[in-house]
Amino acid sequence: MPEAQDTQYLAVMTTTDSEERARHLAATAVGARLAACAQIDGPVTSVYRWQDEVRSDTEWRVLYKTTADRYRELELRIKSEHTYETPEIIATPVTAGSDAYLAWLRAETRVSRG
Repeated sequence: MPEAQDTQYLAVMTTTDSEERARHLAATAVGARLAACAQIDGPVTSVYRWQDEVRSDTEWRVLYKTTADRYRELELRIKSEHTYETPEIIATPVTAGSDAYLAWLRAETRVSRG
């Protein structure tokens, strides 16, 4: 596998409270070319501490594939579209990948000069 250069590629994760909301978050980001792809998993059970209380909720996870150049805009989009007060947004560097896939990812997140 070829190395990704300088963590140029990211996998960005968030969670939300419904499949419909997850589909919306995924579609708006991909539609705006902030991610080349978004995968939805769920339902998952999240156990977490919030406002000094341990809680458990059913959620759906959205995993976006994007470039480091598009991260800031993707984060802002997720925050603006999300219903949570403090949405989970975690970015993990992609350290390697196939040349063909990474080229596709770059092409699909390129800013349109329309």
